[in-house]
Amino acid sequence: MELLLCSRSSSLAKQASPILVDIYVIENLEFHGIRETALDRISKESDLCRLVLKDMAEEEPKKVETQTPSETPPPPPPPPAEPEAVVEAPKDVTEEKTVIPPPVAEEKAEESKAVAVVEKASESAEEKTEGSVNRDAVLARVETEKKISLIKAWEESEKSKAENKAHKKLSSIASWENSQKAAVEAELKKMEELLEKKRAEYVEKMKNKIAIIHKEAEEKKAIVEAKRREDLLKAEELSAKYRATGTSPKKLLGCF
Repeated sequence: MELLLCSRSSSLAKQASPILVDIYVIENLEFHGIRETALDRISKESDLCRLVLKDMAEEEPKKVETQTPSETPPPPPPPPAEPEAVVEAPKDVTEEKTVIPPPVAEEKAEESKAVAVVEKASESAEEKTEGSVNRDAVLARVETEKKISLIKAWEESEKSKAENKAHKKLSSIASWENSQKAAVEAELKKMEELLEKKRAEYVEKMKNKIAIIHKEAEEKKAIVEAKRREDLLKAEELSAKYRATGTSPKKLLGCF
């Protein structure tokens, strides 16, 4: 924007330079006819300069609005060709009239208006540039938030997938554990039943053996008891015989 203003000011200075040269020439001229011709030409050129400045002031906002921040400012238009000052042959005039000063104040007012228009256009362009920058920042922030939301959704999806996968694996492990435990418990129960059956059989067998031993012991006891009775009966018979005969037994204290 500063380059554009500098280029416009340089072009205005170049366009205004012929007028200043003509004024200087008029002040140094000594002949009435030449001064009148130069004054007419200066007035025409000043009107032309005002029209050019007015057109430039009207076209400047349009160019500033259409220009983007990334574009480089266009080169300044070439200055119009300076009209060559045609100096007529001096006439035989001895009178000298006062030189009419050109409308410098009006030119300065037009230039100030043009500069004000350019400044307003530059301010509007800066505001539009700031608006475009703010819009770009908002769009970038929206795009960033969109990416962040997509990443968050993807993360949640991946986490849910991982959770479901782990849950399925844990469920399969738990079912495998339960089935293995059930199989081992069934085998243990079967072995316990088998051992219980064998124990019962063994207990029965031992009881039978104990009964047989008890029976044999009873039989042996009966034999011993019968033998004792028989010996007692024999001793009583011998003692009765010895009493009847009056003899003494041959063996005394044989039992000792």
